[in-house]
Amino acid sequence: QVQLVESGEGLVQSGGSLRLSCAASGFAFTIYAMSWYRQAPGKERELVAGISSGRIRTNYADSVTGRFTISRDNVKRMVYLQMHSLKPADTAVYYCNAHNPYDAHNTYWGQGTQVTVSS
Repeated sequence: QVQLVESGEGLVQSGGSLRLSCAASGFAFTIYAMSWYRQAPGKERELVAGISSGRIRTNYADSVTGRFTISRDNVKRMVYLQMHSLKPADTAVYYCNAHNPYDAHNTYWGQGTQVTVSS
């Protein structure tokens, strides 16, 4: 059974930091590209950060570049999103995503975790 379980939700003040974690199971984690998406109320889901299977490539949304860092541990089957200098605009539900670069049909989502940044 495929599972992506996010954790690390929280309420922080503007300028604060938070780390999200995503535990993966039930699929060949090491070959999947992993990403974090977020969705704010009334807005579409957007890509925040991604990391390739071999940890060689990372990409970030312009709005988080320099503040957020995505990483993965292929042994522990974990993905992380370290967030610094948080802003109220970062308030959203954050979702972990797994994407098989060899088969577009194999894409999985976590249930989401809430991040709230107060001004």
